[in-house]
Amino acid sequence: MAIEIERKFLVTDNSYRDMAYHCNKMVQGYLCRENGNSVRIRISDDKAYLTVKGPSHDGGISRYEWEKEITLEEATELLQLCGPKIEKCRYLVKCGNHTYEVDEFYGDNEGLVVAEIELGSDNEEFLKPSFIGEEVTGQVRYYNSHLTRFPYKEW
Repeated sequence: MAIEIERKFLVTDNSYRDMAYHCNKMVQGYLCRENGNSVRIRISDDKAYLTVKGPSHDGGISRYEWEKEITLEEATELLQLCGPKIEKCRYLVKCGNHTYEVDEFYGDNEGLVVAEIELGSDNEEFLKPSFIGEEVTGQVRYYNSHLTRFPYKEW
């Protein structure tokens, strides 16, 4: 079973843009969100994925994740079955031995910027770049699947 271990933080400024070595546009939707499980369809630039995630454990730090690349045509069809979509740009920022994924949201979630870091274990040490703010790991309101139902503009 593939377990994803990650921590999530709010971003305090846009210095991540200059620090990023890559940026890609994403659109994603959810076919299912129930009991902490979700089934996501994502198009990221010219690739597409079907992802299944299980409920969070350890205060939101870890959860089961399964992902499979699918065709752009399949993803486009499946996105039509989803409700509101998440639109964002993801910036990749190297810091020490890790890479932060900084998501800058658009549409109904405009103004929200969060950074995630994937770890090998829940107690792994990591460096924090200057743009990292408050930790929001495990706070459901920051889950992408939650943002489709309760967008940032309504907070």
